[in-house]
Amino acid sequence: MVDFKLYDMDVEVIQKNIKHVHLSVYPPNGRVTVSAPEAMEIETIRLYVISKLKWIKKQQEKLRKQLRETPRQCIDRESHYFNGKRYLLKVVEYKATPKVTLTHSKIVLQVRPGADELKKRVVLDNWYRQQLKEKVRILIQQWEKKMKVSVLQFTIRKMKTKWGSCSPKSRSVRINLELAKKPPECLEYIVVHELMHLLEPSHNSNFIALMDRFLPKWRFFRDELNSLPVRHEDWKY
Repeated sequence: MVDFKLYDMDVEVIQKNIKHVHLSVYPPNGRVTVSAPEAMEIETIRLYVISKLKWIKKQQEKLRKQLRETPRQCIDRESHYFNGKRYLLKVVEYKATPKVTLTHSKIVLQVRPGADELKKRVVLDNWYRQQLKEKVRILIQQWEKKMKVSVLQFTIRKMKTKWGSCSPKSRSVRINLELAKKPPECLEYIVVHELMHLLEPSHNSNFIALMDRFLPKWRFFRDELNSLPVRHEDWKY
């Protein structure tokens, strides 16, 4: 691993057995990392980063302006979100299998007596995962028919820098667990976006034309999603 400084910006370089250069800008402060082929000269990498400087600055500015949630501790009357709606958390200690129940205004988290923050978070995350998995399954089935594509598998994962991803070769889709907390239309936008990569792997003009055709309001949903607060943490890659 090699690091260099470009003007006032630190750049972390990771050289590994890959064919192409990948540039990433990470929340919350816009940390810059470049993954590059092992044989690539550091000066070539530096020139590549310079060529992308305008894009990097734009991404960093977006990240710095994005709202952040305060840290969650899984305590009574703490705000949590589901389907884009705010709920108050109610923690109930009971000698039974942990579970989560949703009411019109509360997320009721039932845990065993003495459960610590980590155990509460695991129960809550598992519930979010179950809810999101079912919604994604239904959305994929609907959009497979509309787009005439086929997904072999999808997974729900905690993802640090993406809302979703797609591997066209294996026809697999990954969806960020955090989308369980966002409005349904934002989730649908991400599902459509990832399935679109089965028709067009890159974000080129054809990809944009296909998005316009299948989901005309996709830009509105994208902007809505990107304007919502993201969870509080120092994201790593």
